[in-house]
Amino acid sequence: MSSSIRISLAQITSGEHPAENLELIDTHARAAAHAGSDVVVFPEATMRCFGGPIRKFAQPLDGEWADAVRSIASDAGITVVAGMFTPAADDRVTNTLLVTGQGIDASYDKIHLFDAFGFAESDTVAPGSDPLVVDIAGVRVGFATCYDIRFPALFQKLGDLGAELVVVPASWGSGDGKVDQWTLLARARALDSTTFIAACDQAEPAAAEGNAPLGVGHSIVCSPTGEILGQLDATPGMLTIDIDTAMVDAVRKTLPVLKNRKHFDA
Repeated sequence: MSSSIRISLAQITSGEHPAENLELIDTHARAAAHAGSDVVVFPEATMRCFGGPIRKFAQPLDGEWADAVRSIASDAGITVVAGMFTPAADDRVTNTLLVTGQGIDASYDKIHLFDAFGFAESDTVAPGSDPLVVDIAGVRVGFATCYDIRFPALFQKLGDLGAELVVVPASWGSGDGKVDQWTLLARARALDSTTFIAACDQAEPAAAEGNAPLGVGHSIVCSPTGEILGQLDATPGMLTIDIDTAMVDAVRKTLPVLKNRKHFDA
């Protein structure tokens, strides 16, 4: 049985002040709802951009910032996906996606931490461990965050769990070839898992210092065959795409990679 979903990717540049970032969420959530979308996706680190002391900004999932996002989702009549930071037990934080609105209240903690390209996310962030798939508008939606997109097994697991669409908020690090890698990885993960991929990055900031991953833009939606259905440039914007999950069933019949793959011991 197929379902359809309209999804908006809100490619923003979040700043250092969580309250101001809530205003961005409110503006884009209302615009997405006006466009008829079922869900609006914001990037990783929407609560507060990377760089600087993120620990002091972390709040629990029942804290004021998350509750404000819930109110925005409720008022707009849409499901909101937004990246935030929640306290961890060892004086680090977890890099958390809040998924809320239209009867949904769930969260995903980023599993693969960005210890690469001279940045050590694990210094301040504790890893999650549990994949997440939820029903949104009758579609099974899985979640991953940024660096997760380099690890096919997670996306295949989400496919095993019934995901027809995987949402990937990100704050992608800049550098030579990084935009090409981002696009290639989104398309590859769509093929690996035979799901739609909707990957929402932070827009490229006007000025950046240091090696914190702040975004390169180029948010993208791919089909289960790796076709690019829509993509933004580096600047702030919103991408809205209609997805019909009938394609997932059709592709999995002709290209049953989840069924055919072999499992190897570590």
